[in-house]
Amino acid sequence: MICPRRLTFPPIWRIEPMTDAFVVITTTETQQDAEQLAHLLVERELAACVQILPQITSIYRWQGKVEQAAEFLLLIKSTRETYPELETAIRENHSYQTPEIIALPAEAGSDAYLNWLKASIKRQA
Repeated sequence: MICPRRLTFPPIWRIEPMTDAFVVITTTETQQDAEQLAHLLVERELAACVQILPQITSIYRWQGKVEQAAEFLLLIKSTRETYPELETAIRENHSYQTPEIIALPAEAGSDAYLNWLKASIKRQA
């Protein structure tokens, strides 16, 4: 019988769930909208970083019809604590009636990056 080895990881990785780091996903119709939203979120310290992926194709059902649209995808790095205010800011500044806002928890990441992320986000009072 083969006994599995216990895995060890270098200390630069945080393996326990990092439940306070989130990647929030949203889309916009134009690059200008994406850049304006990204700047707003970073300037308000609701996001440490926002990456904008150029024109993607989305196929979705809207009001009973299948639609297709070119959009820009935003990957927003934030925290669990900041998420409610981040979601509100997206809703208030988004051109879509029902914007996509999905938060994915970061399960692991480098200590240096995760520490930078937390230091870049404002603390809730």
